Amino acid sequence: MYDVIVYGATGFTGALVAEYLNNAYGSDGDLRWAIAGRSAARLKEVRTRIGASEKVGIVIADASAPESLRTMAARTRAVITTVGPYQFYGEPLLLACIENNTDYVDLCGEVGWMSEMIERYGEQAAASDARIVFSCGFDSVPFDLGVFTLQQLAQAHSGQPLTAVGGRVRDAKGELSGGTIASGIATFETAARDEVYRQRVENPFSLVPGFTGAPQPDDSAAKYDANIASWVAPFEMATINTKNVHRSNALLGHAYGQDFRYDEMAMTGDGKAGQRKAKAIAARVRLTEKVLAIKPLRTLLQKTVLAKPGEGPSRAKRDAGYYDLLFVGTTQAGDTLAICVHGDEDPGYGSTSKMLSESALCLLWDLPSRKALPGGIWTPAAAMGDKLVRRLTEHAGITFTEEAV
Repeated sequence: MYDVIVYGATGFTGALVAEYLNNAYGSDGDLRWAIAGRSAARLKEVRTRIGASEKVGIVIADASAPESLRTMAARTRAVITTVGPYQFYGEPLLLACIENNTDYVDLCGEVGWMSEMIERYGEQAAASDARIVFSCGFDSVPFDLGVFTLQQLAQAHSGQPLTAVGGRVRDAKGELSGGTIASGIATFETAARDEVYRQRVENPFSLVPGFTGAPQPDDSAAKYDANIASWVAPFEMATINTKNVHRSNALLGHAYGQDFRYDEMAMTGDGKAGQRKAKAIAARVRLTEKVLAIKPLRTLLQKTVLAKPGEGPSRAKRDAGYYDLLFVGTTQAGDTLAICVHGDEDPGYGSTSKMLSESALCLLWDLPSRKALPGGIWTPAAAMGDKLVRRLTEHAGITFTEEAV
């Protein structure tokens, strides 16, 4: 029996997850782990390339062969999966983990699929011992935990939650992964032909079945944010992260309030220059949406410009990456509170591989008892909260720091 199996280890991000586990926790220590995929030869090549010993197991599993996924899930306490788009390949593994009481973490940012899985398997997961945690990478760990940490700070200051929080990308350097791009395009195409799916993508509370909260701020156009004295522009991951934050709020018993409002945008600076930059980003986002709506142009972009699944930046580029996120809210007494979440590697690859790995280990080592965290479909903040914040701070190069605004 393994502690963790990394499924999709022959892919670019999956191999980074395996490399991180090997570098941080070794091949011969207390962590019993394996790598999984369709090809034994390619898995052995990955194991050799990352410098792992033969004690790291090789498991053959294929998304098109559900029995192999059930066998894999039965051999481990937790599965880390990087195999997407999840709307194409994710459901059989999700179900296999639920049926085998196996913990599951992924990188999913496909809110339509996540919404479907919550409605289809939420009760079954809750009745099992499987803890299912979606979105354990850049979308949405730093944002979900950023809001969670800021709300805890507000409670310590005033005993009341913040009814509105703004998540702001102050600075970042990195590239979107090929897998993220493929998932985004798959979501766009499914939403274009499926009205129900499109409604799931557009509904800010689509991950909270049966709940409708307060109207949310408009994050689709450039605007001036007086709380931080900066213009802000649309942020491409907001459509994913905001929904996970609202689900966390619900899973935490609406600890942020049932009328909680949250938006995410990218900071562009003050003055005319900041305004021009914000408007240019908003215009580019609108243009990209129009281009993606035209299938021949979408196909051309996929073939010639966009990164493909399995591709990624060099180690030098990953090491040079970083992100700096600001979360700001105002208490009912009128005090403004803020925290910064900073990551020391590029968001889509280096930092994501660490966050995904540490999320699985947090479930296994910090929350081993089902009394502490029962089965169900969770978010990172609602499932692991302070424990994951501490683990990321100690092991993953991510800091959570209070700031004056």
